[in-house]
Amino acid sequence: MTSPDDAVGAAFAQEWPRLVALLIRVTGDWALAEDCAQDAFVAAARTWPRDGVPQRPGAWLLTVARRRALDRLRRAGTERRTVEEVAVDLDRRLTSADEPTSRDDLGDDRLRLVFTCCHPALSPETQVALTLRTVCGLTVEEVARAFGLAEAAMSKRLVRARQKISTARIPYRVPPAHALPERLGGVLAVVYLLFTEGYVATRGGLLRADLTAEAVRLGRLLATLMPDEPEVLGLLALMLFHDARRTSRTDAAGRLVPLDQQDRSAWDVALAEEADALLSRARRRSGDGPGPYTLQAAIAGEHTTAPSAAATDWEAIVASYDELARTTASPFVALNRAIAVAMAHGPEQGLVLVDGLAAEGVLDAYHLLPATRADLLRRLGRDDEAAAAYRDALRLVTNDAEREHLARRLAEVTAG
Repeated sequence: MTSPDDAVGAAFAQEWPRLVALLIRVTGDWALAEDCAQDAFVAAARTWPRDGVPQRPGAWLLTVARRRALDRLRRAGTERRTVEEVAVDLDRRLTSADEPTSRDDLGDDRLRLVFTCCHPALSPETQVALTLRTVCGLTVEEVARAFGLAEAAMSKRLVRARQKISTARIPYRVPPAHALPERLGGVLAVVYLLFTEGYVATRGGLLRADLTAEAVRLGRLLATLMPDEPEVLGLLALMLFHDARRTSRTDAAGRLVPLDQQDRSAWDVALAEEADALLSRARRRSGDGPGPYTLQAAIAGEHTTAPSAAATDWEAIVASYDELARTTASPFVALNRAIAVAMAHGPEQGLVLVDGLAAEGVLDAYHLLPATRADLLRRLGRDDEAAAAYRDALRLVTNDAEREHLARRLAEVTAG
């Protein structure tokens, strides 16, 4: 039986983005929406252990948030007619508070939220911060940590972003067709960010299936909105290739299972086939060559369609990373390319590339840099150096499942 505390956590994961998006749409006030949603979850944490978990958690939370929003609007001296209009709209939406989130509706509140976060008037860093906070539901502290900032500084940045949305009158809507291209890069980035936060969560267990499902849902909406845009198709293919392997990434105890040890017979064949068809469409429409999401989808496809880990075409993966590196100056791409080079040409060559990245210092706060270095040193039999690198990775990692996996590896290289 699910405990009340677990039920609050599950409700937060599922309902936060929907509740905030709905409140923003109805009230037009970003800060009010976040504050009232937060109040609703605080009330749930206090009330559900005492009174029990309601049958319809989403409707319960919306009812509480509705009361908070109307109280705030009245105290602010908002015109009576406006308050009544908000009340009527929220009451109407209470009846559908527990509708499935997979409804393909191009007027979807959360899709509007993503496009609002990605308005070109906002800096790319602000777009990402808003997405992490509002769409992913990360705390201000967690968003600050992702940017390497103090919590107070990040809080001020988010406040300024909301104020800019208000003062610049940035519309809360999916833009018309002619305005889509200028938003597309930011929108694709934040949808993939949403997916990756679910695929390797910042905190707790390895996965947050609610976030990966939401990202895929938004990706499908975008593909309906822009069916001929290759990078939209590429991103959706990339997410589906990864999602096809999702259930095999952890064992029954929630421990991380490396890709080469996963049970491929448990992978979702239908999702992989859908992803492969989308990738083919993306490639056909990539007149000037494949974009970064299509290239990443091609890499994920090589992993997912290989009959075994040993049969993986690492040379093809290196070639895709070479092309990706030419168009995307990202140290994360460089690290993944180093891993592919190590698999194709041996750990010595991979280690040279990883050590070069370490010397640049651009990934000093990223746990997978020392973790990758540790794995290559382990494969070379340099156990003492590998142990030191595993300890470096353990100091940086925040996800519990990854921490446990690194601790197991450390134990293996120090056992002798």
